[in-house]
Amino acid sequence: MRDHTPNFKLLELSDASKALVRETVTQLLEKLAGDGQLTPDARLEFWVEIPGVKHPRGTFRGGCLMPDSYLCLSDWFATGSSAIEPAAEYASSENPLDAAWADFLGELYYQIEIFTSVASANQGITVELWAGTRGRPECEWMYAVDKKIELP
Repeated sequence: MRDHTPNFKLLELSDASKALVRETVTQLLEKLAGDGQLTPDARLEFWVEIPGVKHPRGTFRGGCLMPDSYLCLSDWFATGSSAIEPAAEYASSENPLDAAWADFLGELYYQIEIFTSVASANQGITVELWAGTRGRPECEWMYAVDKKIELP
């Protein structure tokens, strides 16, 4: 059996970069929930740009740009509420909302780190984050909030 795992070292996000990502995502999800759009189909998508590195982009059948990756928000957060609440799976946790956020952010940081692994530092890398719901098949956003950040 052959191992098909990519041979690369992750570039861990700096504490300042993690704080900026956390702050930005919190703002996006609070807006999403406040607008009543934290639905079972809601997700967080992101695109990573590294200065000087060409990165091929795919498109969906409808011609819309595919994200580098995405997270289904209902895996961590309850849907249908105007506030951010933990998914039912976290009910037995001592601090359910904190546990949901910790798991969610851990997964998000890890996925961003995969795409930044070709860089030597976080500085100058931009991450574009979109939270919302796309029409099917994956193409136009039906509702979205977004923000582009540059990692410190």
